[in-house]
Amino acid sequence: MQENMQEFITLAHHLADEAGVIIKQYYRQPFEVESKSDESPVTIADKTVEQRLRAIVEAKRQEDGIIGEEYGTKESKNQYTWVFDPIDGTKSFVVGRPTFGTLIALCENGVPILGIIDQPILGERWIGVKDMPTLFGAGAQARYAPVTSRPCSNLSSARLCSTSPHWIKDQWQALRDSSDFLIWGGDCYSYGLITLGGLDAVIETGLSTYDYIAMPPIINGAGGHMCDWNGKPLDINSDGMVLALGDIALKDQILDILK
Repeated sequence: MQENMQEFITLAHHLADEAGVIIKQYYRQPFEVESKSDESPVTIADKTVEQRLRAIVEAKRQEDGIIGEEYGTKESKNQYTWVFDPIDGTKSFVVGRPTFGTLIALCENGVPILGIIDQPILGERWIGVKDMPTLFGAGAQARYAPVTSRPCSNLSSARLCSTSPHWIKDQWQALRDSSDFLIWGGDCYSYGLITLGGLDAVIETGLSTYDYIAMPPIINGAGGHMCDWNGKPLDINSDGMVLALGDIALKDQILDILK
């Protein structure tokens, strides 16, 4: 794996660059919004980005597997699988709010070893690689530098985030009352804010593989921790109940409420 890692990093950045070019063409422009079978929205930008990313991987890494939100699964013929969410936060993209992002992950035997969050409108990108510091870059000529989550060992001082009270309807009141505050929304951008010290935890349910699998290398590489609601590490087959932490000291305090 190690001998390929720089190749993987270079390819992942290329994929994010290509996605950003497409997304910028459609951002705050008129386009049709379709509804999928689960009533979630999808746009031409979602579809075009994923088509482009799949084509690049299939040309450069023919035996690698691919999982994407819009076009399903191509089985791996080796131990590697790429996972794409072309636009995580399609509703935010549709209304022109720049908290969405492209998520790119690489898994080895089902375990994430590389992850990217790319916000092309703000020009911000996080890249996490297993056993390496998470890097963050901003601006047209991004210079990537390590980022570190903030120490926060007491839940009463923690800043929490989740998509909606609908998804944590049995826990949100206790989480809000036990923490400094709890905010809603933010899409994949919220995970990036953990690495910058703005948030201390993101709590989610109902996620698909492509929603969460890019995050563990990013959060872990910034000094944080990710797990499911049973405290187990995340992999490609996790159940979509996710806890991301800036400080592992919060783990048991939050899991006690979630359980």
